[in-house]
Amino acid sequence: MHLPHPVSKLGLFFAFCTLILIPSLKVPAAAANQLTFNPANLRFGEVVIGQTEILAATMTNNGSTSITVSTMSVKAAGYAVNQLALPLTLAPGQSANFTVTFSPAATGLDSGNIAFNNNAAQFNVRGWGVSGKSLTANPPSVAFGNVPTGSSETLLVTLTNSENTSIIISQEISTGAGFVVNGLALPLTLAAGHSFTFSVVFSPSSSGPVSGVFEGLNSGNAVLIGIPLTGTGSTPGQLTVSPGTINFGNVTVGTSSSQTGTLSATGASVTVSSATSNSSEFVFGGLSLPATIAPGQNASYSVTFTPQASGTASGTLSFTSNASNSPTTESLTGTGQYTVSLSWDPSTSQVAGYNVYRGSTSGGPYSKINSTLDPGTAYTDSTVASGQTYYYVTTAVNSSGQESVYSNQVQTVIP
Repeated sequence: MHLPHPVSKLGLFFAFCTLILIPSLKVPAAAANQLTFNPANLRFGEVVIGQTEILAATMTNNGSTSITVSTMSVKAAGYAVNQLALPLTLAPGQSANFTVTFSPAATGLDSGNIAFNNNAAQFNVRGWGVSGKSLTANPPSVAFGNVPTGSSETLLVTLTNSENTSIIISQEISTGAGFVVNGLALPLTLAAGHSFTFSVVFSPSSSGPVSGVFEGLNSGNAVLIGIPLTGTGSTPGQLTVSPGTINFGNVTVGTSSSQTGTLSATGASVTVSSATSNSSEFVFGGLSLPATIAPGQNASYSVTFTPQASGTASGTLSFTSNASNSPTTESLTGTGQYTVSLSWDPSTSQVAGYNVYRGSTSGGPYSKINSTLDPGTAYTDSTVASGQTYYYVTTAVNSSGQESVYSNQVQTVIP
Protein backbone atom coordinates (compact mmCIF):
# COMPACT_ATOMS: atom_id res chain seq x y z
CA MET A 1 0.00 0.00 0.00
CA HIS A 2 1.28 3.46 -0.95
CA LEU A 3 0.55 6.46 1.20
CA PRO A 4 -0.55 9.71 -0.51
CA HIS A 5 2.25 12.14 -1.12
CA PRO A 6 2.27 14.92 1.55
CA VAL A 7 2.17 17.55 -1.18
CA SER A 8 -1.16 16.17 -2.35
CA LYS A 9 -2.62 16.55 1.11
CA LEU A 10 -1.41 20.11 1.27
CA GLY A 11 -2.95 20.87 -2.11
CA LEU A 12 -6.32 19.50 -1.02
CA PHE A 13 -6.18 21.57 2.12
CA PHE A 14 -5.61 24.81 0.23
CA ALA A 15 -8.32 23.94 -2.27
CA PHE A 16 -10.74 23.47 0.59
CA CYS A 17 -9.75 26.78 2.17
CA THR A 18 -10.29 28.60 -1.13
CA LEU A 19 -13.80 27.23 -1.45
CA ILE A 20 -14.88 28.47 1.95
CA LEU A 21 -13.31 31.93 1.55
CA ILE A 22 -14.90 32.95 -1.79
CA PRO A 23 -18.53 33.20 -0.47
CA SER A 24 -17.40 35.53 2.28
CA LEU A 25 -16.42 38.13 -0.37
CA LYS A 26 -19.86 38.30 -1.97
CA VAL A 27 -22.15 41.25 -1.21
CA PRO A 28 -25.46 40.15 0.30
CA ALA A 29 -28.39 40.51 -2.10
CA ALA A 30 -30.24 42.59 0.49
CA ALA A 31 -27.67 45.38 0.09
CA ALA A 32 -28.38 45.63 -3.64
CA ASN A 33 -32.12 45.72 -3.07
CA GLN A 34 -31.78 48.30 -0.32
CA LEU A 35 -30.32 50.97 -2.62
CA THR A 36 -32.51 51.83 -5.62
CA PHE A 37 -32.36 54.44 -8.39
CA ASN A 38 -34.97 56.48 -10.20
CA PRO A 39 -34.86 56.15 -13.11
CA ALA A 40 -33.25 52.73 -13.15
CA ASN A 41 -31.92 53.40 -16.66
CA LEU A 42 -30.69 56.75 -17.94
CA ARG A 43 -31.20 57.03 -21.70
CA PHE A 44 -29.57 60.12 -23.16
CA GLY A 45 -30.60 59.58 -26.76
CA GLU A 46 -28.57 61.43 -29.39
CA VAL A 47 -25.91 63.83 -28.12
CA VAL A 48 -23.75 65.80 -30.52
CA ILE A 49 -20.02 65.17 -30.17
CA GLY A 50 -18.43 67.98 -28.21
CA GLN A 51 -21.68 68.79 -26.41
CA THR A 52 -22.97 67.65 -23.01
CA GLU A 53 -26.35 66.33 -21.98
CA ILE A 54 -27.39 66.29 -18.31
CA LEU A 55 -30.01 64.02 -16.74
CA ALA A 56 -31.12 63.95 -13.11
CA ALA A 57 -31.42 60.82 -10.96
CA THR A 58 -32.34 59.94 -7.40
CA MET A 59 -30.76 57.38 -5.09
CA THR A 60 -33.06 56.04 -2.34
CA ASN A 61 -32.51 53.80 0.68
CA ASN A 62 -35.55 51.50 0.62
CA GLY A 63 -34.30 49.35 3.45
CA SER A 64 -35.10 49.38 7.16
CA THR A 65 -31.56 50.28 8.26
CA SER A 66 -29.14 53.04 7.35
CA ILE A 67 -26.71 52.45 4.51
CA THR A 68 -23.40 54.17 3.73
CA VAL A 69 -22.48 54.65 0.09
CA SER A 70 -18.70 54.79 0.09
CA THR A 71 -17.50 53.89 -3.41
CA MET A 72 -18.59 54.62 -6.97
CA SER A 73 -17.39 53.28 -10.28
CA VAL A 74 -18.38 54.74 -13.69
CA LYS A 75 -18.15 51.91 -16.19
CA ALA A 76 -18.96 53.84 -19.36
CA ALA A 77 -16.89 56.23 -21.44
CA GLY A 78 -18.04 59.83 -21.61
CA TYR A 79 -20.20 59.72 -18.47
CA ALA A 80 -19.69 61.53 -15.16
CA VAL A 81 -21.62 61.78 -11.89
CA ASN A 82 -22.08 65.21 -10.31
CA GLN A 83 -23.49 66.64 -7.08
CA LEU A 84 -22.90 63.42 -5.12
CA ALA A 85 -20.27 63.62 -2.37
CA LEU A 86 -19.11 60.27 -0.94
CA PRO A 87 -19.12 58.75 1.61
CA LEU A 88 -22.84 59.35 2.01
CA THR A 89 -25.07 57.82 4.68
CA LEU A 90 -28.77 57.47 3.92
CA ALA A 91 -31.31 56.76 6.65
CA PRO A 92 -34.24 54.43 5.86
CA GLY A 93 -36.44 56.14 3.26
CA GLN A 94 -33.94 58.95 2.68
CA SER A 95 -32.97 59.98 -0.87
CA ALA A 96 -30.12 61.85 -2.53
CA ASN A 97 -30.40 63.69 -5.84
CA PHE A 98 -27.55 63.87 -8.34
CA THR A 99 -26.94 64.39 -12.05
CA VAL A 100 -25.18 62.40 -14.75
CA THR A 101 -23.54 64.05 -17.75
CA PHE A 102 -22.87 62.43 -21.12
CA SER A 103 -20.20 63.98 -23.34
CA PRO A 104 -19.55 61.62 -26.26
CA ALA A 105 -16.12 61.70 -27.86
CA ALA A 106 -17.05 59.63 -30.92
CA THR A 107 -20.09 58.64 -32.94
CA GLY A 108 -21.98 55.47 -32.09
CA LEU A 109 -23.61 53.75 -29.15
CA ASP A 110 -22.05 54.41 -25.75
CA SER A 111 -23.52 52.40 -22.88
CA GLY A 112 -22.52 50.95 -19.55
CA ASN A 113 -23.38 51.33 -15.88
CA ILE A 114 -22.55 53.27 -12.77
CA ALA A 115 -21.97 51.08 -9.73
CA PHE A 116 -21.82 51.82 -6.01
CA ASN A 117 -20.37 49.97 -3.01
CA ASN A 118 -18.30 47.52 -5.04
CA ASN A 119 -21.12 46.69 -7.50
CA ALA A 120 -23.69 46.15 -4.73
CA ALA A 121 -26.05 48.51 -6.53
CA GLN A 122 -25.97 50.00 -10.00
CA PHE A 123 -27.98 51.63 -12.78
CA ASN A 124 -27.49 51.66 -16.53
CA VAL A 125 -26.60 54.55 -18.84
CA ARG A 126 -27.08 54.62 -22.59
CA GLY A 127 -26.56 57.23 -25.28
CA TRP A 128 -25.50 57.83 -28.85
CA GLY A 129 -22.74 60.11 -30.01
CA VAL A 130 -23.74 61.79 -33.25
CA SER A 131 -22.25 64.43 -35.52
CA GLY A 132 -25.60 66.24 -35.66
CA LYS A 133 -29.02 65.58 -34.17
CA SER A 134 -31.66 64.29 -36.54
CA LEU A 135 -34.47 65.09 -34.12
CA THR A 136 -34.45 68.20 -31.93
CA ALA A 137 -36.74 69.37 -29.14
CA ASN A 138 -37.85 72.85 -28.16
CA PRO A 139 -37.34 73.28 -25.28
CA PRO A 140 -34.49 70.77 -24.99
CA SER A 141 -35.50 70.14 -21.36
CA VAL A 142 -38.83 70.67 -19.58
CA ALA A 143 -38.69 72.33 -16.17
CA PHE A 144 -41.99 72.81 -14.33
CA GLY A 145 -40.64 74.48 -11.20
CA ASN A 146 -42.89 74.34 -8.13
CA VAL A 147 -46.32 72.80 -8.66
CA PRO A 148 -48.66 72.31 -5.65
CA THR A 149 -49.60 68.72 -4.91
CA GLY A 150 -53.10 67.88 -6.07
CA SER A 151 -52.86 70.26 -9.03
CA SER A 152 -51.17 70.05 -12.42
CA GLU A 153 -49.28 72.16 -14.91
CA THR A 154 -48.93 71.64 -18.66
CA LEU A 155 -46.01 72.64 -20.88
CA LEU A 156 -45.64 72.23 -24.65
CA VAL A 157 -42.78 70.51 -26.47
CA THR A 158 -42.08 70.75 -30.20
CA LEU A 159 -40.12 68.05 -32.06
CA THR A 160 -38.45 68.99 -35.36
CA ASN A 161 -36.97 66.66 -37.97
CA SER A 162 -33.67 68.18 -39.14
CA GLU A 163 -32.88 65.32 -41.52
CA ASN A 164 -33.48 65.12 -45.26
CA THR A 165 -35.63 62.01 -44.84
CA SER A 166 -38.65 61.09 -42.74
CA ILE A 167 -38.29 59.98 -39.14
CA ILE A 168 -40.74 57.60 -37.48
CA ILE A 169 -41.21 57.60 -33.71
CA SER A 170 -42.70 54.20 -32.92
CA GLN A 171 -42.93 54.36 -29.15
CA GLU A 172 -42.27 56.65 -26.21
CA ILE A 173 -41.09 56.07 -22.68
CA SER A 174 -41.77 58.57 -19.90
CA THR A 175 -40.20 58.14 -16.49
CA GLY A 176 -40.65 60.12 -13.29
CA ALA A 177 -43.66 60.08 -10.97
CA GLY A 178 -46.32 62.54 -12.04
CA PHE A 179 -45.21 63.14 -15.64
CA VAL A 180 -47.70 62.28 -18.40
CA VAL A 181 -47.43 62.89 -22.15
CA ASN A 182 -50.58 64.01 -23.99
CA GLY A 183 -51.37 64.60 -27.64
CA LEU A 184 -48.70 62.27 -29.07
CA ALA A 185 -50.34 59.54 -31.17
CA LEU A 186 -47.84 56.86 -32.19
CA PRO A 187 -46.42 55.88 -34.54
CA LEU A 188 -45.62 59.47 -35.56
CA THR A 189 -44.04 60.15 -38.95
CA LEU A 190 -42.20 63.44 -39.27
CA ALA A 191 -41.33 64.43 -42.82
CA ALA A 192 -38.05 66.20 -43.49
CA GLY A 193 -38.09 69.65 -41.95
CA HIS A 194 -41.49 69.14 -40.30
CA SER A 195 -42.39 69.69 -36.64
CA PHE A 196 -44.93 68.30 -34.20
CA THR A 197 -46.08 69.72 -30.86
CA PHE A 198 -47.39 67.76 -27.87
CA SER A 199 -47.80 68.45 -24.17
CA VAL A 200 -46.26 67.15 -20.96
CA VAL A 201 -48.32 67.33 -17.77
CA PHE A 202 -46.82 67.33 -14.28
CA SER A 203 -49.21 66.33 -11.47
CA PRO A 204 -47.21 65.77 -8.28
CA SER A 205 -48.79 63.60 -5.62
CA SER A 206 -46.27 64.44 -2.90
CA SER A 207 -43.87 67.22 -1.97
CA GLY A 208 -40.29 67.18 -3.16
CA PRO A 209 -38.25 67.25 -6.40
CA VAL A 210 -39.10 64.83 -9.20
CA SER A 211 -36.97 64.07 -12.25
CA GLY A 212 -37.64 61.95 -15.28
CA VAL A 213 -37.13 61.78 -19.00
CA PHE A 214 -39.19 61.55 -22.17
CA GLU A 215 -37.75 59.25 -24.81
CA GLY A 216 -38.87 58.82 -28.39
CA LEU A 217 -37.80 55.48 -29.85
CA ASN A 218 -37.79 54.02 -33.35
CA SER A 219 -39.02 50.55 -34.26
CA GLY A 220 -35.65 49.08 -33.28
CA ASN A 221 -35.90 50.57 -29.75
CA ALA A 222 -33.13 53.04 -30.49
CA VAL A 223 -33.62 56.35 -28.69
CA LEU A 224 -34.16 59.14 -31.23
CA ILE A 225 -34.67 61.91 -28.67
CA GLY A 226 -34.32 62.23 -24.92
CA ILE A 227 -35.86 65.20 -23.07
CA PRO A 228 -35.13 65.67 -19.35
CA LEU A 229 -38.18 66.39 -17.19
CA THR A 230 -37.96 68.11 -13.81
CA GLY A 231 -40.44 69.52 -11.33
CA THR A 232 -40.98 69.96 -7.61
CA GLY A 233 -44.14 69.03 -5.77
CA SER A 234 -44.90 71.73 -3.24
CA THR A 235 -47.37 72.06 -0.40
CA PRO A 236 -50.40 73.95 -1.77
CA GLY A 237 -51.19 77.34 -0.31
CA GLN A 238 -54.36 78.50 1.39
CA LEU A 239 -56.70 81.12 -0.06
CA THR A 240 -58.52 83.46 2.29
CA VAL A 241 -61.48 85.63 1.25
CA SER A 242 -62.25 88.75 3.25
CA PRO A 243 -64.87 89.61 4.28
CA GLY A 244 -66.59 86.25 4.53
CA THR A 245 -69.94 87.94 3.86
CA ILE A 246 -70.74 91.12 1.93
CA ASN A 247 -74.04 92.80 2.86
CA PHE A 248 -75.14 95.50 0.41
CA GLY A 249 -78.11 96.64 2.50
CA ASN A 250 -80.97 98.35 0.65
CA VAL A 251 -80.39 99.10 -3.00
CA THR A 252 -83.01 100.64 -5.29
CA VAL A 253 -84.24 98.25 -7.96
CA GLY A 254 -82.63 99.03 -11.30
CA THR A 255 -79.60 100.73 -9.76
CA SER A 256 -76.26 99.23 -8.66
CA SER A 257 -74.08 99.24 -5.60
CA SER A 258 -70.46 97.96 -5.44
CA GLN A 259 -68.27 96.78 -2.58
CA THR A 260 -64.71 95.45 -2.46
CA GLY A 261 -63.16 92.27 -1.10
CA THR A 262 -59.66 90.88 -0.66
CA LEU A 263 -58.03 87.57 -1.61
CA SER A 264 -54.95 86.53 0.42
CA ALA A 265 -52.48 83.64 -0.02
CA THR A 266 -50.67 81.91 2.84
CA GLY A 267 -48.12 79.09 2.87
CA ALA A 268 -47.43 79.18 -0.87
CA SER A 269 -48.47 81.14 -3.93
CA VAL A 270 -52.05 80.59 -5.09
CA THR A 271 -53.32 80.93 -8.64
CA VAL A 272 -57.00 81.89 -8.81
CA SER A 273 -58.36 80.64 -12.11
CA SER A 274 -62.01 81.72 -11.93
CA ALA A 275 -64.67 83.44 -9.82
CA THR A 276 -68.28 82.36 -10.28
CA SER A 277 -71.46 83.88 -8.85
CA ASN A 278 -74.58 81.75 -8.61
CA SER A 279 -76.83 84.83 -8.92
CA SER A 280 -77.02 87.22 -11.87
CA GLU A 281 -77.75 90.05 -9.43
CA PHE A 282 -74.20 89.80 -8.02
CA VAL A 283 -71.34 90.31 -10.50
CA PHE A 284 -67.59 89.83 -9.86
CA GLY A 285 -65.11 92.35 -11.25
CA GLY A 286 -62.03 94.44 -10.62
CA LEU A 287 -59.52 91.57 -10.92
CA SER A 288 -58.32 89.96 -14.15
CA LEU A 289 -58.20 86.17 -13.90
CA PRO A 290 -56.25 83.96 -13.79
CA ALA A 291 -54.26 85.78 -11.13
CA THR A 292 -51.35 84.48 -9.04
CA ILE A 293 -51.04 85.74 -5.47
CA ALA A 294 -47.67 85.36 -3.76
CA PRO A 295 -47.59 84.05 -0.19
CA GLY A 296 -48.29 86.83 2.27
CA GLN A 297 -49.71 89.06 -0.48
CA ASN A 298 -53.28 89.93 -1.40
CA ALA A 299 -55.39 91.09 -4.34
CA SER A 300 -58.50 93.25 -4.33
CA TYR A 301 -61.67 92.69 -6.32
CA SER A 302 -65.18 94.14 -6.48
CA VAL A 303 -68.72 92.77 -6.38
CA THR A 304 -71.64 94.74 -7.84
CA PHE A 305 -75.24 94.20 -6.68
CA THR A 306 -77.99 95.16 -9.13
CA PRO A 307 -81.36 94.05 -7.72
CA GLN A 308 -83.97 93.09 -10.29
CA ALA A 309 -86.91 93.00 -7.88
CA SER A 310 -87.79 94.13 -4.39
CA GLY A 311 -86.99 91.90 -1.46
CA THR A 312 -83.95 90.14 -0.04
CA ALA A 313 -81.47 88.64 -2.50
CA SER A 314 -78.61 86.28 -1.67
CA GLY A 315 -75.82 84.56 -3.55
CA THR A 316 -72.44 82.85 -3.30
CA LEU A 317 -69.19 83.84 -4.96
CA SER A 318 -66.93 80.84 -5.52
CA PHE A 319 -63.19 81.17 -6.22
CA THR A 320 -61.54 78.23 -7.99
CA SER A 321 -57.79 77.97 -7.47
CA ASN A 322 -54.91 75.59 -6.87
CA ALA A 323 -55.19 76.19 -3.12
CA SER A 324 -55.85 73.25 -0.84
CA ASN A 325 -59.19 74.80 0.22
CA SER A 326 -60.51 75.36 -3.31
CA PRO A 327 -63.22 76.32 -4.04
CA THR A 328 -63.22 79.18 -1.55
CA THR A 329 -66.57 80.92 -1.10
CA GLU A 330 -67.99 84.25 0.00
CA SER A 331 -71.63 84.90 0.95
CA LEU A 332 -73.47 87.82 -0.68
CA THR A 333 -76.71 89.44 0.45
CA GLY A 334 -78.69 92.59 -0.26
CA THR A 335 -82.22 93.93 -0.41
CA GLY A 336 -83.80 95.30 -3.54
CA GLN A 337 -86.30 98.06 -2.93
CA TYR A 338 -88.46 100.37 -5.03
CA THR A 339 -88.48 104.11 -4.32
CA VAL A 340 -90.67 106.98 -5.43
CA SER A 341 -88.98 110.29 -6.11
CA LEU A 342 -91.25 113.31 -5.59
CA SER A 343 -90.65 116.95 -6.40
CA TRP A 344 -92.85 120.09 -6.41
CA ASP A 345 -92.78 123.76 -7.12
CA PRO A 346 -91.93 125.99 -4.18
CA SER A 347 -94.69 127.94 -2.46
CA THR A 348 -95.02 131.60 -3.38
CA SER A 349 -95.41 132.40 0.31
CA GLN A 350 -92.76 132.41 3.00
CA VAL A 351 -92.65 128.85 4.42
CA ALA A 352 -90.62 126.91 6.99
CA GLY A 353 -90.92 123.64 5.05
CA TYR A 354 -93.17 121.03 3.55
CA ASN A 355 -95.01 117.86 4.58
CA VAL A 356 -95.53 114.85 2.31
CA TYR A 357 -98.68 112.71 2.55
CA ARG A 358 -99.44 109.32 1.01
CA GLY A 359 -102.63 107.33 0.58
CA SER A 360 -103.69 104.09 -1.03
CA THR A 361 -106.99 105.48 -2.36
CA SER A 362 -107.43 108.36 -4.76
CA GLY A 363 -108.60 111.44 -2.86
CA GLY A 364 -107.46 110.15 0.51
CA PRO A 365 -107.35 109.57 3.32
CA TYR A 366 -103.61 110.40 3.44
CA SER A 367 -100.93 109.80 6.06
CA LYS A 368 -97.91 111.98 6.60
CA ILE A 369 -94.71 110.05 5.75
CA ASN A 370 -91.98 112.58 6.59
CA SER A 371 -90.92 112.75 10.24
CA THR A 372 -89.69 116.34 10.10
CA LEU A 373 -90.42 119.27 7.83
CA ASP A 374 -88.70 118.97 4.51
CA PRO A 375 -86.94 122.27 3.82
CA GLY A 376 -86.52 121.49 0.14
CA THR A 377 -88.88 120.71 -2.73
CA ALA A 378 -88.00 117.02 -3.22
CA TYR A 379 -88.58 113.84 -1.27
CA THR A 380 -87.82 110.13 -1.82
CA ASP A 381 -90.23 107.52 -0.47
CA SER A 382 -88.34 104.28 0.24
CA THR A 383 -91.17 102.51 2.07
CA VAL A 384 -93.23 101.39 -0.91
CA ALA A 385 -94.14 97.78 -1.66
CA SER A 386 -94.15 95.93 -4.95
CA GLY A 387 -97.51 95.69 -6.72
CA GLN A 388 -99.10 98.63 -4.89
CA THR A 389 -100.58 101.96 -6.12
CA TYR A 390 -99.93 105.12 -4.13
CA TYR A 391 -101.33 108.70 -4.16
CA TYR A 392 -99.25 111.65 -2.95
CA VAL A 393 -99.98 115.24 -1.92
CA THR A 394 -97.89 117.93 -0.18
CA THR A 395 -98.56 120.87 2.12
CA ALA A 396 -96.61 124.00 2.99
CA VAL A 397 -96.00 125.04 6.62
CA ASN A 398 -95.09 128.58 7.69
CA SER A 399 -92.96 129.62 10.65
CA SER A 400 -96.04 129.77 12.89
CA GLY A 401 -96.86 126.13 12.21
CA GLN A 402 -99.81 126.91 10.00
CA GLU A 403 -100.25 124.31 7.26
CA SER A 404 -101.71 124.88 3.81
CA VAL A 405 -104.30 122.77 2.09
CA TYR A 406 -103.24 119.71 0.07
CA SER A 407 -101.57 120.22 -3.25
CA ASN A 408 -102.77 118.51 -6.35
CA GLN A 409 -102.54 114.68 -6.15
CA VAL A 410 -100.02 112.49 -8.09
CA GLN A 411 -100.31 108.74 -8.60
CA THR A 412 -97.60 106.07 -8.97
CA VAL A 413 -97.81 102.32 -9.53
CA ILE A 414 -95.03 100.10 -8.08
CA PRO A 415 -94.10 97.11 -10.33
